[in-house]
Amino acid sequence: MLLTVDHVTTYRYSQPVRGVVQTHRLQPTAFDGQTVLDWQITVTDGIKGGHFRDGAGDHVQAWTIQGPVSEITVTVQGRVQTTDLVGVLRGHRERTPPQCYLQSTHATDADMALADLAASANAGAGDLAAAHRLSALIADTIAYTPGATHAATTAAEALALGQGVCQDQTHALLAIARRAGIPARYISGYLHATEDGTLHEAAHAWAELHLPDLGWVGFDPANRCCPDDRYIRLGSGLDAMDAAPIKGIARGPGTEQLDVHLAVQQSGQ
Repeated sequence: MLLTVDHVTTYRYSQPVRGVVQTHRLQPTAFDGQTVLDWQITVTDGIKGGHFRDGAGDHVQAWTIQGPVSEITVTVQGRVQTTDLVGVLRGHRERTPPQCYLQSTHATDADMALADLAASANAGAGDLAAAHRLSALIADTIAYTPGATHAATTAAEALALGQGVCQDQTHALLAIARRAGIPARYISGYLHATEDGTLHEAAHAWAELHLPDLGWVGFDPANRCCPDDRYIRLGSGLDAMDAAPIKGIARGPGTEQLDVHLAVQQSGQ
């Protein structure tokens, strides 16, 4: 599938700040399931800094914006050719051992309820069927409900509430997979459309679980599927904060307002 992305993120500050430093994970992953045809990232008055590929294979780019500045716009535009690999991350180069993704974070700590949920799946570390059961459990117990949670909601809080968004469902899946001894990581990216054809107007998130016979395999409890050719993979991490496409620090007082416009569309071949 040929997908085009138009992603605009605008930061507005209530008072001009002295400067902003950002790091981006906005370059699509290089693996057999996707090929970047063209991709451009621009930052208003931004000065491009150093860049590197981290141990997980993600491209990280630094930017500096010198102040005073009241508004910054980060624009991502490009085309990606995707292939359905039924969720398997093939041809991806990385150096980080899968065992590193057994560690929990504040957002993915398993409380008693999550531990009980993990135990109910009877999951083994190399069991593909059990991994599917874990993902289905999260889809069944945390209903996808936009606006029900906030950015700092933890997996335990989302499970107690019984509602959440893709971030919450992914955090919960990471929590119970790690509890079952399966390395699991958070993936940030884009989704062209849900199963019913509804266009996505926000960034998306899903999980990857490491299985000895297959390597990393993606699971999206929000859509009850494995990632296919509708998905564009950007980056990974231990949780949403670790895998965030844009991280930044503004130097100065005042508050920050964030506006996002995103369109992911299918193009003619």
